[in-house]
Amino acid sequence: MTDSTSIVESSEGANEKLTTATINQEERENVATRAEQQPRQPAAFGAKTMSPSSASAAAGRRVLSASPRPIREASTPSRADTGVRRRLLTPNPNGEEPDTVEEARDLPPIYISPYKYTHKEKVTLYCDQIFGICKAEAADEAMSKYLTDQLTTKRSWTGVWRTNPELFFVNYEEGLIPYVGILVEVLCKPCQSKIPPLRVMVSIVEPFSSNIANLPRELVEEVLNGEDHCVPLLEVYPIEEQDITVKNIAQALENGRFFYDFLWRDWDDEEECEDYAGLIEKRIQLYYDIQDGTIPGPIGERFKKTLEKYRNKRLELIEYQNSIRDDPLPVEAVECWKKYYEILMLCGLLKFWEDMRLRAIGPFFPKILKRRKGQRASGKIVTHIVAQMMTTDMINNFSAETLIQQHDSLDAALDSCYSGDTVVIFPGEYQGTSLGLLADDIIVKGAGNRDDVIIFSDPAHDNFVASKATKVTLMNLTLVQNGTCDGIVVVESGQMILENCVFKCEGTGVCVLTGASLIMKNCEVVGAQGAGVELFPGSAATLEGNEIHHCSNVRTKDMKTLLGGINLKVLPPPQLKMDNNHIHDNQGYGITILLPDKLCYVRGDDVECTAGGDKRELDLLPKAIQNLSLEMNTNKLEANTMGDIGLMPNS
Repeated sequence: MTDSTSIVESSEGANEKLTTATINQEERENVATRAEQQPRQPAAFGAKTMSPSSASAAAGRRVLSASPRPIREASTPSRADTGVRRRLLTPNPNGEEPDTVEEARDLPPIYISPYKYTHKEKVTLYCDQIFGICKAEAADEAMSKYLTDQLTTKRSWTGVWRTNPELFFVNYEEGLIPYVGILVEVLCKPCQSKIPPLRVMVSIVEPFSSNIANLPRELVEEVLNGEDHCVPLLEVYPIEEQDITVKNIAQALENGRFFYDFLWRDWDDEEECEDYAGLIEKRIQLYYDIQDGTIPGPIGERFKKTLEKYRNKRLELIEYQNSIRDDPLPVEAVECWKKYYEILMLCGLLKFWEDMRLRAIGPFFPKILKRRKGQRASGKIVTHIVAQMMTTDMINNFSAETLIQQHDSLDAALDSCYSGDTVVIFPGEYQGTSLGLLADDIIVKGAGNRDDVIIFSDPAHDNFVASKATKVTLMNLTLVQNGTCDGIVVVESGQMILENCVFKCEGTGVCVLTGASLIMKNCEVVGAQGAGVELFPGSAATLEGNEIHHCSNVRTKDMKTLLGGINLKVLPPPQLKMDNNHIHDNQGYGITILLPDKLCYVRGDDVECTAGGDKRELDLLPKAIQNLSLEMNTNKLEANTMGDIGLMPNS
């Protein structure tokens, strides 16, 4: 007879929400088999992704779709986790009365250590004490040794085993059952296991306690028997009101979870890395830079989302490979390779993020996928007026032949533009989502004082203003960056003209990508976390009468991350012409020339190469300026923390 159990979530003073979790006899019989087939999950224990050609070897294995270690909400009191109670519904979907199930007791609160490691203490713990000189492929073994040493200090202790609901239920709603928690006694003796993760022996504590009131005890016994009463150590959380030794074990477990959640990367043991401890130190720095705001919040969130996307895609590939029986069909092999290369691309992007030199801005790459419209078939040019309410005074300055179209929003006007059109924005505050998709040659200008026409970015998008048109002009505007993490203006290709504008940055300032050009006149750039103006290799810029100040505002002790007011990357060299600009009060140099590891200059028939950071670097500054086609006239550079113009190695 099929034993079906339906579960509903309820709480005091709240409406009940229904979900169904079906437990059948066949599922119970296969508990042991499924437990043996469960692989290491990337979010917790660094599973290796099989190459597509090995997909057939995975036939017959089943991968759980959720993380094996449920998420602990550390920001909330642990007692809150025990507040969710569920009860049986009667009758069940088959119309049969369910067996009487003894209701489980509430789970006691888990212990959360109040101690917070400093950056230096974390580096000492992981780089010196745990990993030392070990290589990436030995990281699991080193972490297991650290945890095992902690376990030997106590014979047994009590904790909550938090595991994946799929170990118990065939069908369930993840939002209502985030994990199954069971109160267990832990024997501090690791189970004999040839593969990670480290496991410990557990047994049910009396009285039976769980976060699910109607969870059958006999089912828990069957699951534990199928696991030989050995569960992953990092799935167990010590409870409160135990001695200091158990609290130290709890802290060690937190250190293990932190490593797998924030420091471990799935590709680590697939690549050769002689200095793994040094790599971990950089990732610890990245973690603290995100936490303390050294890296702007939007950039930190983007990194986290990219890392999560990588892990999800990797898990998708593992699940797809495990679903293939025998030799893969051609269509299955193609799908495997497709998923595999998508993972490789995300992996490469994450490696860029972890590079210390790219922290302030993140990696830039073309993002505009919108196609160019070109001119209207009629050849007519339209002037788009953006104003909440239109008056006759607004059109007095236009000629009688001007074709005018009025819009309530800036995005509506931009979406209606064809090449050659002009958008005139009257005083007010506007959202500029469509400014990130400029593909046609248009002019966007404010009517009147630039301080009265204010455009805000959309926090849901990575970029604010981005152009790939042949020529785009922005005039008489104030742009306020709010939440976007790319440059406030990114010129992907073509030419961008910025005239009499104010750019209030939150991420990076104005960025000109390879092959693009910028003309910026009488503008103000302020508050950028990276450089005020960023010139990528092979780009060109003309700056006249601008004020660039209080940029590169990252809170860091690493002077190499201070990009200053203007930053130039030199392979191939960009071209910069400057006249009558005021560059002041920036972190770093007023103008930073980012050099490769070796500087090479032609002298007659000989080529002279000097390592970046050489003592003769100051002597090479005039040569670097000449080599970069850097023209400077009547510019005022002052109060920049590292000086007016300087060289910085790109390493």
